[in-house]
Amino acid sequence: MPMQRGRLQALGAFAVMAAFGGIAAGPAFADVSLSGIGMGHGAPSAEAFKQFQAAVRQYNASGERLRIDTHCPSACTMFLAVRNVCIAPNAGLAFHAGGSPRRGIDPYYTGQMLNTYKPALRKYLTSNHYMETFEFHTIPGDEMVRRFGYAACR
Repeated sequence: MPMQRGRLQALGAFAVMAAFGGIAAGPAFADVSLSGIGMGHGAPSAEAFKQFQAAVRQYNASGERLRIDTHCPSACTMFLAVRNVCIAPNAGLAFHAGGSPRRGIDPYYTGQMLNTYKPALRKYLTSNHYMETFEFHTIPGDEMVRRFGYAACR
């Protein structure tokens, strides 16, 4: 009986490790949709902002494809840094300065967001001063693909 319990404990530990990525045969390439993970919004606090950054790291480490398939404002646009991101034509990405209307524009958060975008998009946003106000500037998904070189979701 003690030997059987030990085997069951070892098997249980193996299952937990496999479920949480401790053991993997290779990178997963599943599709995850933005609408499905419930993060298609901004970051109302520094902690929420960090959650977006952690999610980007997680998807880059796993190799999962992240589908931006809905409206994606503010901090949500940092998902453009996911190496296997794709954008649905009907999605819309809304850009603005980082910070909060109550505290003002924060160059740190604005820079963090800008650093997650491809150079052509970053140049477009800064040249048009879109990252200098809290006004949302929405770019349709099909334009993000056509104009800025992001992958289209199939």
